[in-house]
Amino acid sequence: MSQMPPTSGSTQSSDSIAPEAASEADQAGAVSRRSLLGLAGAGVAALGIGAAGGFAAGRSTAPATSPVADVYPFTGPHQAGITTPAQDRLHFATFDLITDSREAVVALLKAWTVAAERMTQGLPAGEFEPGAGPYDAPPDDTGEAEGLNASGLTITFGFGPSLFTDSDGADRYGLAARRPALLADLPHFPADALEDARCGGDLAIQACADDPQVAVHAIRNLARIAFGTASVRWSQLGYGRTSSTSTAQTTPRNLFGFKDGTANIKSEETDAVTSQVWVSADDSAADDAAGDRATDSSWLTGGSYLVARRIRMTIETWDRSSLREQETVVGRTKHTGAPLSGGTELTEPNFAKAGRGDLPLIDPTSHVALAHPTNNNGARMLRRGYNYTDGSDGLGRLDAGLFFIAFVRNPATQYIPMQNTLARDDLMSEYLRHTGSGLWAVPPGIPAGAPLGGADGAYVGQGLFEA
Repeated sequence: MSQMPPTSGSTQSSDSIAPEAASEADQAGAVSRRSLLGLAGAGVAALGIGAAGGFAAGRSTAPATSPVADVYPFTGPHQAGITTPAQDRLHFATFDLITDSREAVVALLKAWTVAAERMTQGLPAGEFEPGAGPYDAPPDDTGEAEGLNASGLTITFGFGPSLFTDSDGADRYGLAARRPALLADLPHFPADALEDARCGGDLAIQACADDPQVAVHAIRNLARIAFGTASVRWSQLGYGRTSSTSTAQTTPRNLFGFKDGTANIKSEETDAVTSQVWVSADDSAADDAAGDRATDSSWLTGGSYLVARRIRMTIETWDRSSLREQETVVGRTKHTGAPLSGGTELTEPNFAKAGRGDLPLIDPTSHVALAHPTNNNGARMLRRGYNYTDGSDGLGRLDAGLFFIAFVRNPATQYIPMQNTLARDDLMSEYLRHTGSGLWAVPPGIPAGAPLGGADGAYVGQGLFEA
């Protein structure tokens, strides 16, 4: 039987990949899903879901001809798709559960875990290659990604407040006592224009890849698996990452044409990631002691909180603004991305430096000034946002903007105060409309090497459902 070549770092989480590996991935070739199946041989199909935990478990640092060079491990201490080097494409979807059965929810999470692990390793979602399997049954993979490589696919799962209690406060699945106090619907911020159909959801899935069809294929197959248990509430396609999560990546530009996310937390900043992204055991203990209800949120230790905001940009109005106005609003030069106080893109802004008329070179109400950690009690976020364009509205204006995604350790101190300030005072707010919103708790990863699927297999969120 043919065997896959050995991979390096087989027990390493994708959220601790060295920058060297990330750099190689940008240059590496990859093999098709059909070829992966051929290399793995019939043994992979025979093992089925039981093999999910051990196939191509690490990101390869082999030469560019390695067939697993664009594969991130699905298992590890943290879920992939957080500090993983940001890919170029996104398909984000939220789901509403349509069952009253806790057992059915667990079964869904187990099935999703197995399928997600397979797809992130370049395999079909199900046991059989598309076009194979029982002829009188629906294929267990939709097939549109056959012939495509894994494209760095990561799949990240989150749990919303409504998973724990319904709109009347009733305990849905016996989980109410395990809801973290911080996991609550985001407040209505000043000037929000939220659409109910683009907010919330019991479950959220973030699929990121460097090929849009691979990301869409992932969500499509997870939605297919969920039939009868959960239905898609809303979804969003994204392209052109608007943040860098590794020092090996250059800073991208948003649809306003400015470099975005220069000061974003990078995966190599291990202290910042620990202090600003991952929920700690101390956080969980403090959360359990807070408020007037008994809780146990220890299951979230090692996880994070995902904030998502769909932010429509008034492109036409922005495009008629002068360059001076645009740079004043942002607080950076449009060409180089340097702060208006001088230097290069990576130069720390000097908010005290004055220019003509003894006025600050960087407007105190510019986006850079109000979003900077020095004006937010040192709070930072790990951003993984994407551009989006959803055609035009009835007036012929582009429905386009930023699909903002951030991972934070504490949304109450890192995101909510800053967004209140931006919504109230930011010069850029004139050009933005927030139309979608949500907050989800992202559980930790699955231990590397753990068997997946079956009655006793590991699955995403197991710590929440199995106290």
